[in-house]
Amino acid sequence: MPMATTTTDPTRERIIDAADECFRRFGVAKTTVEDIAAAAGLSRATVYRSVTGGRDELILEVVVRDLHRFLDRLADRLRRERSVAEAIVEGTLDAIEYVRNEPTITHFLVPEAAGHMQAAVAGAAEHVLAVCCDYVRPAFEKAQRQRTLRADIEVEGTVEFLFRIITSLIVMRRDRDAGELRRFLRTYVVPVIAAP
Repeated sequence: MPMATTTTDPTRERIIDAADECFRRFGVAKTTVEDIAAAAGLSRATVYRSVTGGRDELILEVVVRDLHRFLDRLADRLRRERSVAEAIVEGTLDAIEYVRNEPTITHFLVPEAAGHMQAAVAGAAEHVLAVCCDYVRPAFEKAQRQRTLRADIEVEGTVEFLFRIITSLIVMRRDRDAGELRRFLRTYVVPVIAAP
């Protein structure tokens, strides 16, 4: 599958915008390339010429574009956190809230979209993790220099660990309020990452 890329091609941007609009309106599972072409005011052939990976590539493009926007906000917030522990807790809570409240991402979590999710995104998991790592690497490296983050862990492994935690907390919802979730993260997640 082609990887998502940042583009300055106006036609491609128009198609990605249309795909985003259609995914929000109809859901990922029910959106067709024809729907996207109509929303963009283009022919289906033009869409396929601009996006050679078809619908699966468009799904990934929309997810990665939204992910970049979220990570920009998250990186800014994490720079303001006073401690690694709070950065981990608040960053995780922000990520959970973002996914739960972002219609494009939420559509991937509904049962009828499960097959589409696997086909479109599973093959690009390494790309998504690499994007996340690029955003948090400077903060992690600074924390390791300051000895507030365990010296023996790597950014990639830590991001994957947090990604898995965030995913499980989204999928396995429990009746925890924000305070209980913060206590859970401080008790079980922070000690794995933060220096003792």
